[in-house]
Amino acid sequence: MKISSLIPVLAVALMIPAVPAAETSAAKGKPSVDEIIKAFVTNETEFADAREQYTYRQEVKLSEYDEGGRRVAGRWELVQDIIFGPDRERTERVVYAPVATLRRISLSPADMQDLRDVQPFVMTLENWQEYEIDYIGEERVDEIDTYLFSIKPKRLVKGERYFQGKAWVDQLTLQIVKTYGRGVGVQKKNHDEAFPAFETYRDQIDGKYWFPVFTIAEDNLQFRSGLEVKIKLVIKYTDYKRYGAESGITFEGIVDDTGSQTQEQPDQQPQIQPQP
Repeated sequence: MKISSLIPVLAVALMIPAVPAAETSAAKGKPSVDEIIKAFVTNETEFADAREQYTYRQEVKLSEYDEGGRRVAGRWELVQDIIFGPDRERTERVVYAPVATLRRISLSPADMQDLRDVQPFVMTLENWQEYEIDYIGEERVDEIDTYLFSIKPKRLVKGERYFQGKAWVDQLTLQIVKTYGRGVGVQKKNHDEAFPAFETYRDQIDGKYWFPVFTIAEDNLQFRSGLEVKIKLVIKYTDYKRYGAESGITFEGIVDDTGSQTQEQPDQQPQIQPQP
């Protein structure tokens, strides 16, 4: 987010560095850190592929607070259905997008990229080599025994967004069940941006894979200019449905900010621009 211009388990042979013996628990009959990482990255890759076969709804609500941090001063909302088009291509269909009332901040392309890729973070064979993965220990989360890892990018590439924080991996399924962190990347010159810390929770939707179901961020964004803005971000992922070869999903219309049905516009996408 930036300041408004108004205001200045399968196993594969992964090439993962060997883990010192002191950091493993193989002697106790438990898998080593190296083995855990290999397994959960493989399982997450399998999950990422499976998730591409699901439709779902993503609801986003962002609130900014006044200077005292007590009252909501502006809002931005977006409801999208992640669906398959006529040619089975994956697409985002806007369902609800009322006029934004944000006054102190505005959303940037980096924020939109975080909504798609960072807040529902998945570590796969495609991206794991971009990160340093350090084992912290074991921790119980909502009656689930997990392995806790610290994750951060090895380096930042211009134009890319990365997850930096912690991931909790279920000891039974060896899949991520919770993440805590924030999106990071190379900030453009003359851009004063700040990104909130968030928590994303997952649930077993199909009895096998852990899908993102809820993200929350309540943070005070600190800008280089000295401005501090309290925000609250809530993302819900609902209505997961596997897309079958014999079924199709169509939508007759979208809901405007008055609550009435309107004719759907082809390829309609949210346009979030800086405040004038």
